[in-house]
Amino acid sequence: MMHSVPKTMTAVLLTGHGGLEKLVYSRDVPVPAPAAGEVLIRVTACGMNNTDVWVREGAYGTEDDPSAVSTWRRHGNTLTFPRIQGTDTVGHIVAVGEGVDRARIGERVMVDFSIYNRDDDSLADIDYMGHGRDGGYAEYMALPAETAHVVATDLTDIELATFCCAYLTGERMLERARLAAGETVLVTGASGGVGSAIIQLARARGAVPIAVAGPGKEAAMLDIGAQAVVTRGQGDLAEAVEAASGGRPIDVVADLVGGPLFNDLLKILRPEGRYTSAGAIAGPVVQLDLRTMYLKQLELHGSSQGSRADFRRLVRYIEEKKIRPLVGGVYPLSEFHRAQTDFMAKNFVGKLVVVPD
Repeated sequence: MMHSVPKTMTAVLLTGHGGLEKLVYSRDVPVPAPAAGEVLIRVTACGMNNTDVWVREGAYGTEDDPSAVSTWRRHGNTLTFPRIQGTDTVGHIVAVGEGVDRARIGERVMVDFSIYNRDDDSLADIDYMGHGRDGGYAEYMALPAETAHVVATDLTDIELATFCCAYLTGERMLERARLAAGETVLVTGASGGVGSAIIQLARARGAVPIAVAGPGKEAAMLDIGAQAVVTRGQGDLAEAVEAASGGRPIDVVADLVGGPLFNDLLKILRPEGRYTSAGAIAGPVVQLDLRTMYLKQLELHGSSQGSRADFRRLVRYIEEKKIRPLVGGVYPLSEFHRAQTDFMAKNFVGKLVVVPD
């Protein structure tokens, strides 16, 4: 079925670094035209992520000054204003650019939001849609055709929009840490989008996840697959993890929190254990006792986004129903400020999703 494409659309524009006032809801943003090799999708849902907030705030610092206002990329900034953010985009192809088969019009697709900038598996020059080019907090979005993927699933558009960024990030973390079947992984920030994804992704690998989450979220963590839950901020963390694990050694720590927990997490790891991080919501600057690292033969991995192979694995998990969506709330685009305020409060499990008005 053909879809009539208007000349303008509604979108949320990030106009600079700062507070919520930098997010402007506009009804007269030009609809992008798909270039050669691109498709245009009518957006039906877009999931929200921590990166949206941190980029808006300019909270990534620099290697020389952790408190400096700076955007996501350490080398070669690609963010210009105004920018339409939004990575976890699901939509329907309504137009194609030169060189793209018109038979693709009408497909429902999930967007691989990564801008790889390379043909190999290296992520050294990785960027993403919503940063280096416009993303999905809008009615329409243009993107390279090869990044628009049909997923064989009966999940709704809203449910499908909960996966991409969080689950891709989590899968890359576990891949880098080589989490194997039978091993135990401790997951901090487990109730958030990436944390709850890691619990399910660990189970998909045959591993045993133990969650660290805030009070009141224990039942939800068990429901999505955690073997046990440690309630954050209650007693000695190492003792609580040992009790929760039944004395099983912790092979991998998947940390999204950082801050004061960092050294305790390295103490909890078994000798030759692996630590992997893709977030620092409790503080990016930590104290590291190098003796703990080298005397225990630990591996420390930094991770961000994922590779094409990681994305293909994620699609397979969805199609095989090895992972399931966790919708924490749904908001219209016109209530974007409320959505991001609720997102920052973290009083939910899973992902918040924004839909066009």
